[in-house]
Amino acid sequence: MLERALIRTWDRAVHTAAAIGYRLPLASPARYGVEVTRDVRYAPSTRRAHLLDVYRPIGRPSPPALLYVHGGGFAVLSKDTHRIMALAFASAGFAVFNINYRLGPTHRFPAPLQDASAALDWVASHASEFGADPTRLCLAGESAGANLVAALAYCATHPRPESYARRLFDHDLRIRAVLPIYGLFDMQDMDRFDRAGMPWWLRVALRQAGTSYVGRPLEERAAAAPLASPLRCFQAKPGPGTRPLPPFFLACGTRDPLLGDSKALCYALRARGGRCELSIHPGEIHGFNAMLWRPEARAKWRAAFSFLERHTAVAGP
Repeated sequence: MLERALIRTWDRAVHTAAAIGYRLPLASPARYGVEVTRDVRYAPSTRRAHLLDVYRPIGRPSPPALLYVHGGGFAVLSKDTHRIMALAFASAGFAVFNINYRLGPTHRFPAPLQDASAALDWVASHASEFGADPTRLCLAGESAGANLVAALAYCATHPRPESYARRLFDHDLRIRAVLPIYGLFDMQDMDRFDRAGMPWWLRVALRQAGTSYVGRPLEERAAAAPLASPLRCFQAKPGPGTRPLPPFFLACGTRDPLLGDSKALCYALRARGGRCELSIHPGEIHGFNAMLWRPEARAKWRAAFSFLERHTAVAGP
């Protein structure tokens, strides 16, 4: 109970700080040529967890649609704390659908993935109502959100028995690009962080994220929830009916404990014949790309936008 109370207190503090920061003139979407529609419901529910915000670049007809999934260790934060990410993509010319989803430890797997799946299905069906092009659909997320968008890409390209995964596969989505940034992609072998000799507090934080998502005992629960570990899904031999993988862009700092996960996922995708770009940033920590004043953060965004531009360009006649 104390642990949950501390998490809630920290979450409230971050939301308060974000709300103050986003009121500053420098953070106004209009300053960057972006208009925002807030609190659009993507699922038949009264929960705030089932709302999204739409960021649209003003004056750009039919921009690509991009689903953005925030991070927060599967336990904290929201679309409201991650407006800066949505604004960055929108100012680069994308219609961004920045979602909330249910969080652990109250709502564990598969609830977050079910919500992200419902949001993706909704965006594919409703993006055009906001002037976006659903045939140029992209997925992006950081940390916990990276895990979820990687799993969404897997569900969209591999037949699965879960109803929410099957619905995505049956929708026959044409995903142009997937950007899972510094994600925790494997819940089944959390001992890898012990073997790597990481500081105790990092190991505790990573296990906390895992248990927030799948519960305890962590490895046992994770083994029964394969989609919670998208790295292992992509490492497995593809079965019949599998579709071609969309291009992936991964980015991580050298001081991020999750760099190994990004390397392993990129290797697995390439081993499957998929296209994967891995952008590694010297000296950078987890969450660095939100620190837009840092040169490596700006380098990461330039690389990501270049990747997106190549893969969302409208084909010629």
